[in-house]
Amino acid sequence: MNLHNAAYVRSAGTPRDFLHDHKPQFAMAGRSNVGKSSVINRMLDRKNLARVGNSPGKTRQVNYFLIDDSFYLVDLPGYGYAKVTREEKQRWSQLMEAYFADGQITLGLLIVDARHKPSKDDVVMANWFQETGCPFAVVANKLDKLKRSEIQPNLALIRETLALGEDVPLIPFSAEKGDGKQALVSLVLNTLTKK
Repeated sequence: MNLHNAAYVRSAGTPRDFLHDHKPQFAMAGRSNVGKSSVINRMLDRKNLARVGNSPGKTRQVNYFLIDDSFYLVDLPGYGYAKVTREEKQRWSQLMEAYFADGQITLGLLIVDARHKPSKDDVVMANWFQETGCPFAVVANKLDKLKRSEIQPNLALIRETLALGEDVPLIPFSAEKGDGKQALVSLVLNTLTKK
């Protein structure tokens, strides 16, 4: 599998634009300012495949990236932070709900901030994965911003707050430094081999 062979394919602004070509889809969900695009870029060793903005909320549609003609990384609109109109937030919410109801997700990747207790929106997202039986993993980004002594307590708080079962992987990750990249890539590739 050549992860460097990655290409942006499509942005879906409405459910009719969702892709249904039977390729596995790994959906990246998380707060607007958690660094989903940075995680994608680090995973693929690409600088600007997924757009990284100075202000949170750059992802406003469901963005599909095709990896080695084998599977998609799907960058979802962030929740909770972006300074946009109520109408736009409502549109994002409806788009997300439609995507989740579409049944195309192979594995959900919930990106959280390793520095903080997960937000109410993070808890809602984790609950959705658990209640629907959709397999998922949690990626605790911004690990490089923590002192070494803070890492394990913070990871324990994330696992507890999201009520994660032992079967749900929790990957400490730094999009900045690359920590956790191999663990995340291995998880994706192992999921593909089980398909």
